Amino acid sequence: MTLKLTPYLVLDGNAKEAIQFYEKALDAQVLFMQTFGEMPENPEFPLSADVKGRVAHALLKVVGSELMFSDTFPGSPYQTGNHVTLSISTDDADKARQIFEALQQGGKVNMPLQKTFFSPAYGNLTDKYGVTFQIHTEEK
Repeated sequence: MTLKLTPYLVLDGNAKEAIQFYEKALDAQVLFMQTFGEMPENPEFPLSADVKGRVAHALLKVVGSELMFSDTFPGSPYQTGNHVTLSISTDDADKARQIFEALQQGGKVNMPLQKTFFSPAYGNLTDKYGVTFQIHTEEK
């Protein structure tokens, strides 16, 4: 089993700009970047052109560490100062469920742990101390 903790920066429409900035400033390498427009389409929820260009998920390699990014989905609450989340990744769905259940005690579930197109078990919650975690299970 693996378990990894990664800082995740959520920005409000300027993630591409920030990624380019950190890529140069930290001599980082972009390992992955996907916009909302590059995700599988949901015909019941069409995206506008401005939403399609926003970053849904990006991963930078910074020497021996990683830094993740996304933009908010328009209309989602955003406040400078609390836009950093912690991403916990594991290759064990049972461990992901265990961590999710433990962290949600006294907190708030923002997205229940569930199967998505990119993970067999992904969820998002804010714990009782106000820290937001993204729990991500990697495909085996």
